[in-house]
Amino acid sequence: MSKGKYYITTAIAYTSGTPHVGNSYEIVLADSIARFKRKDGYDVYFQTGTDEHGQKIELKAQEQGVTPKQFVDGVAGEIRRICDALNTSYDHFIRTTDDYHERQVQKIFKKLYDQGDIYKGYYEGMYCTPCESFWTESQLVDGKCPDCGREVKPAREEAYFFRMSKYADRLIEHINTHPEFIQPVSRKNEMMNNFLLPGLQDLCVSRTSYTWGIPVTFDEKHVIYVWMDALSNYITGIGYDADGADSEQYRRFWPADLHLIGKDIIRFHTIYWPIFLMALGEPLPKQVFGHPWLLMNNDKMSKSKGNVIYADDLIDVFGVDAVRYYVLHEMPYDNDGNLTWELVAERTNSDLANTLGNLVNRTVSMSNKYFGGQVENRRVGVDAGEEDVDADLFRTAADTYGRVSKKMDELRVADAITEIFALFKRCNKYIDETMPWALAKDESKKDRLATVLYNLLNGILIGASLLEPYMPETAEKIMAQINARPVDFAVLEECAASGDAARAAALYPDSNKVTETPEILFARQDLKELIERVDAMYEARGDAAGAADQAGAEPPEDVIDVEPKAEISYDVFDQCQFRVGEIIDCREVPKSKKLLCSQVRIGSEVRQILSGIKQHYSPEEMVGKKVMVLVNLKPREIAGMMSEGMLLCAEDAEGRLALVTPEREMPSGAEIC
Repeated sequence: MSKGKYYITTAIAYTSGTPHVGNSYEIVLADSIARFKRKDGYDVYFQTGTDEHGQKIELKAQEQGVTPKQFVDGVAGEIRRICDALNTSYDHFIRTTDDYHERQVQKIFKKLYDQGDIYKGYYEGMYCTPCESFWTESQLVDGKCPDCGREVKPAREEAYFFRMSKYADRLIEHINTHPEFIQPVSRKNEMMNNFLLPGLQDLCVSRTSYTWGIPVTFDEKHVIYVWMDALSNYITGIGYDADGADSEQYRRFWPADLHLIGKDIIRFHTIYWPIFLMALGEPLPKQVFGHPWLLMNNDKMSKSKGNVIYADDLIDVFGVDAVRYYVLHEMPYDNDGNLTWELVAERTNSDLANTLGNLVNRTVSMSNKYFGGQVENRRVGVDAGEEDVDADLFRTAADTYGRVSKKMDELRVADAITEIFALFKRCNKYIDETMPWALAKDESKKDRLATVLYNLLNGILIGASLLEPYMPETAEKIMAQINARPVDFAVLEECAASGDAARAAALYPDSNKVTETPEILFARQDLKELIERVDAMYEARGDAAGAADQAGAEPPEDVIDVEPKAEISYDVFDQCQFRVGEIIDCREVPKSKKLLCSQVRIGSEVRQILSGIKQHYSPEEMVGKKVMVLVNLKPREIAGMMSEGMLLCAEDAEGRLALVTPEREMPSGAEIC
C-alpha cells in the first residue's frame, strides 16, 4: 500500500554553461531522496530541468555566432547527459523553452495583470547582467553586485512590476506558523530578518532591454522576467493550467513536498515563489531546503579561479557510485562541504574499498572456500540471543532502517549513510569476534561456521538494501555477488518498529548459493598515481590547473599565520573539556555593543554563556546552532551577568568571527576529543 504522494524538485539549471560537480551535487542529493521515498512506499514524482531564457544567454549566443535556441539546445543536452551519467532517476526533465511551459507562463502573467497584482512602471537602478537583477545603491557591496560580486551598471527601462507588499504579511504569517517551511532554520532567519521584516519592494517582472524570453502577450516589446518564468516550472511541469483546466497529475502531486535548491537562491524560492502562488490561489510547497555549497579546496568553484572539477572527470577516475558517495556523505547539513581529488581518493580507500568492499569480498570468498558457496542457517532450535555477539549484530541490523529513516525525514542524508556504514562496520567487527578461519580448523564447529557466514550475508543484505538509494550500482553488484534480492523497506520497517531482531536475523534466503568469483567493488587508489593521472588529463585538455594545484599544494593567498604560543604538555591540554552545545535561546546584553547572552543546552543541563559576537551574529541566527563549548572554564561575571563557559570561534584577518560547529550532526553534550 502506498504511503501517499511525494513530489520533489531541484532548481532548474541555468544554461549559460556546463555545470561543475558543485552544481551537480544537487541532482544527486535529490535523487537519493527520491529513490529512498520510492523504496519506502511513496508514489514519487521527481522533476528537474533547465532554465533557458535571459540576457546572459542572449549575449553568450551572440559571442558564439548562434541563435539563443541553438545555444541552449546544446547546453541543455549536456546538462541532461550529466544527470544521466550520475545515474539520477528523474521522472521529468523540463525545459523553459518547452511550448507548454511558455504558454502557461504567458497565461499566468496575464492572469496576475488582470487581477491587479502586476502593473506597468519604470525601473531605475544598478543592474547586474550575470544575475539579471536590479539593485539599489544601498544594496551594493563595495559598489558591486551583492550576489556575485561583479560589476553593475546604471540602467533605466520600462517594466511591469508585481505588488509584493500586498502578500508580505500573509507570507510572514505562513512562515511563522509552518516552522518546517524553510530549512535549515538559519535560512529562515536570514529571509525574515534581511528581507521580509524590513519590508518588501515591488518586483520587476518584465524586461525590454533584450528579446530572448517569453513575450508578454498584450505588450510584446516586453519579455517575462526570468524568475517568474523559471519558478513557474514547478507547476507547469506537472500540468498546471492558469485557466483552471489542471491535469489529474497536477491535482495529485501539487503542492510539492520538497523544493531542493542551493542556499544562494533561497530568497527567490521562499519569498517570490510563495507570493506568486498566493496570487494564483494555489497552495504553497510544503518545504524549501536550501542546501550548502560543495567547495573546491575550501573555495567556491569558479572557472576564472581554475578550481573547477567536473562530474565526468571524477566518474572517469573513481566511478559513478564513488562520486555519489562522496558528495552525499561529505556534505554537512548546514555548512559547506569540501572536495579535492585526494579527499575523494581517501574516502574511496577507507570507506568503500576497506569497510564495504573488503567485507563483501571476504564473506563471499569464505563462503566459497569453506562450503563451496552454499549458505545455510544452522541456527535451527537455537535461541537467537544465545550467542551474545550474534544478538548484538541482529539488534544493529534490525535497528538500522529506523535510524536511517529518521535521518531521511530530517533530510540529513549524510547521517543516513553513516548509519548504513555503521552496520557494515559492525559486520566487520563480527568477523574479528567470531574468527571464521579459526572455526574452520575444528570440524565440530562447522555448524557454527556456517551460521557465522549466514549472519554476515544477512547483515550485508540489509545494508545493501538500504544503500541502494545512494549507491544503486553498488547495491546491485552486491546483490549479484550474494545472489539475493533487496529486502523490501516495508519488511525492514516492521522489524524496526516491532524490535523483532529474530526476524531481521533471517532475511537472507536459506540454502542459497553465492557467486563463485567475487568482484572487487572498489579499487584502492594510490595517491601519487592518482595525481599523475589527473595532471595528465588536465594537460591533455589544455587546462591551466592540475590536480596538485586544485588540491592546494601551495598555500592559498587567504591563509592566516598567527604568533605561536608556548608549547603545553598533553596533561595540561587534557584538563580542558570541550563538548557540543545547542543554543536554545539568545538575547542581546543591555547596554553592550559586543555581547550576546546565550542559553546553551549541554547534555541534560542548560548553561548561560556570554560571547563578544554581537557584531557577527544576530540572536535569531544563534538559536538552533550546535556549537563547541569549553565547559570547565571557571564561571565569571561579565557586564553584571554570569558566564558559565566559552563558545569557540575562528577569526580571520579582518577580525570577523565564525562559530566552530561540528562537521556532522552530533547530540547535545557529545564530548569533543
